[in-house]
Amino acid sequence: MPIHDLAKDPERSLAALVRTEPIQERSAARVDALLDAAAAVVDQIGFDRLTTAMVAERADASIGTVYRYFPDRIALLQGLRERALLRFRRAVVERIEEVDPPRWIDAVECSIDAFVRMYRTEPGFRIVRFADDERGNGDDEAQESEGFATSLAEVLSAEFGLPAGDELEFRLGIAVEIGDALVSRAFVASEDGDEGYISEARAVIAAYLSRYYD
Repeated sequence: MPIHDLAKDPERSLAALVRTEPIQERSAARVDALLDAAAAVVDQIGFDRLTTAMVAERADASIGTVYRYFPDRIALLQGLRERALLRFRRAVVERIEEVDPPRWIDAVECSIDAFVRMYRTEPGFRIVRFADDERGNGDDEAQESEGFATSLAEVLSAEFGLPAGDELEFRLGIAVEIGDALVSRAFVASEDGDEGYISEARAVIAAYLSRYYD
């Protein structure tokens, strides 16, 4: 699997969540503006208090414009999450291309780097995360974690010779869960992320995977 395939749209695309698929550039820009506004509101007051009216006001748009693309606040939050996940996948590809990792563990490190960077730079990412099941989307969260693990397994197998198959996907899925939990915890009380938790995430993931793929 080519590394760039990591950045392809997940199966649950943003287009499937909006009322009108943003085919035209103008419509796509409008959807982005609404999601930018939603991200700003989420970072300011949290996702549980977000309303479509707040997003409309923040985006300087009518409430009708919001409803044209998103039927309710849940759809807005889902759209924000899907966009963040796609941007995360792109960030992984960018980091791998930047580092050109010589070993498979270095490629895994690139994924962790991208995850940390998203927390620091992507509005709304701290709320809309892999393991966030506050909105009852636990199944979707698990599917995305597994989907990314599957994609990464294909890259590590093709590029670094790790044995392909269910075992590699399972173990990378475990690594994703570990990284998600520890990195997310790092940003609970610290705006820039507690380096202690981030360092431990790297160490625990490396130690776990190295037991099987030295």
